[in-house]
Amino acid sequence: MLNNPEFLIFWIVLGYFMGTIPFGLLLTRAAGMGDIRRIGSGNIGTTNVLRTGNKPLALATLVLDGGKGALAVGLAMWFSDDPVAPLLAGGAAFIGHIFPIWLGFKGGKGVATFLGTMLALSLPVGAATLATWILVAVLFRYSSLSALTAAALAPIYAYAMKGMTVLMAVAFVMAMVIYMRHLENIRRLASGQESRIGRKKG
Repeated sequence: MLNNPEFLIFWIVLGYFMGTIPFGLLLTRAAGMGDIRRIGSGNIGTTNVLRTGNKPLALATLVLDGGKGALAVGLAMWFSDDPVAPLLAGGAAFIGHIFPIWLGFKGGKGVATFLGTMLALSLPVGAATLATWILVAVLFRYSSLSALTAAALAPIYAYAMKGMTVLMAVAFVMAMVIYMRHLENIRRLASGQESRIGRKKG
């Protein structure tokens, strides 16, 4: 079992490189759509893949980007008895998605990987966070607003449901990163210029 303190760096490295897999880019290329970074916002995540008009491909991107965060956490839970290992692995996968070495450290905004990581770390907290994301997306049709709301509430859910201050702290840090990655979206939301979910963006 990889449960010694010296193995914590292993989980960070493994989680990071799992997170760097750019599923949005790979799937759109495999589908003959070219480079997703030349479409819409230039982002490699689910929302930009959805702008291609291919909903199944966008769903696959969402599941796979979330899955890599969940898998990183799951592997650390299975092979390590150290309670810190899953937190480090999931957090590193989240960072890897946002700053992938293969793409010049220019990746996605981390929302799907954040959701997958939270679900794996705590099913009740992750489910509440995911439900918030879905509810806001359905009501307001803004992907950015749903992400920002879910990220803001995740630390509160972690504390209220589990009383887990460590999970709350991890969720808070990840939420801060998500907010920093969404600064332009926040400005567009404030000015009423943000694109709604499903709208193609040239």
